[in-house]
Amino acid sequence: MPNAKRSEFVGRQGNALKVKIAAPALEGRANEEVVKFLAEALSVGRRDVTLLRGEKSRDKFVQIVGLDEADAFVRLGCSAGGP
Repeated sequence: MPNAKRSEFVGRQGNALKVKIAAPALEGRANEEVVKFLAEALSVGRRDVTLLRGEKSRDKFVQIVGLDEADAFVRLGCSAGGP
């Protein structure tokens, strides 16, 4: 959800995370904030987070180099299979 007061995790939706982003969905600013926010939250470098799909969509598909889905959920404090 772009243009929020601050960037934060809102919850889970299946195997996806719902995130509020403190940047407008203009000229790629929200996409840049998604990458920055995930890199900081997962303690990885910004270069390790790549937006693979969803550049112009609310649904984003990202790749984090050196981190699989289960490890990412653990770092974020939630299990990969649960809510």
